[in-house]
Amino acid sequence: MLIPLTRKTFESLIPKVATGAQYIYYWGKLSDFLRRLLISVVGVTVLILGLSLIVGPEIGFFRFLLGITVGLYWLWGPVLWASLKNLECRKFPYSGFWQGEVLDVYVTEELIGKEETVNDQGDLVIVENRERCLNIEVGDETGFSTRLRVPLKREHQAIAPGDTAQMLVMSNRGDLSRISKTSDIYIPDHDVWVSDYPYLQREAFVDVSYRLRSQEPYELRETSRKPYPSPTRYPESGESQRARPNLRLNRRRSSRKKPIAGDW
Repeated sequence: MLIPLTRKTFESLIPKVATGAQYIYYWGKLSDFLRRLLISVVGVTVLILGLSLIVGPEIGFFRFLLGITVGLYWLWGPVLWASLKNLECRKFPYSGFWQGEVLDVYVTEELIGKEETVNDQGDLVIVENRERCLNIEVGDETGFSTRLRVPLKREHQAIAPGDTAQMLVMSNRGDLSRISKTSDIYIPDHDVWVSDYPYLQREAFVDVSYRLRSQEPYELRETSRKPYPSPTRYPESGESQRARPNLRLNRRRSSRKKPIAGDW
């Protein structure tokens, strides 16, 4: 199911300014904070010395305001980067509410970095940092499908093939015949979100989902879709993508109803 959304509804789902969850995402770890703090200190130093040599003391008040702004980059930086990421979604003129189902779900270990250290014998040792990730594939009866890989969380254990999946899709075409970007995936059967970056105003999206499932009036209009042509490559979530034709959901489902406990 794919239902086009009005621009007003779309903008209520993708905020212009960073939300609290988005701010926390870009706040990052201690290393990210220290990096921003270093940029703030270097920026203030360069600003003070540079303006003093080039302009002189005549613009002291302006220099003070600019110094405060640059010096607080460690604080407002996450707002800037989250708002820019939201802008990447809001630039698409068309969007739609998509509902399908989970085709496959499994866990993998992904390499996220390497560190060099020295052991007790004085030998150089390379340590690989790996993270357990959830891989989820969702699709619908038209043949559209997409994948998403996110860090594994405890609540993901409830997800199984056949569960209903919902998300926001974005396109440059009014008929949504080509999906250019997708959002977080919501699993209403378990009230679970699958995402890395939290694109959506989640309460607003759940409200849209509830209204549609209860068949209440909403400023939405359902449209019919034809199967898409074959893609040149299999797309990952968030990329420009076309679904594969002749997809049969029953053939793609896993034989097990629930994930094996050992996988988690």
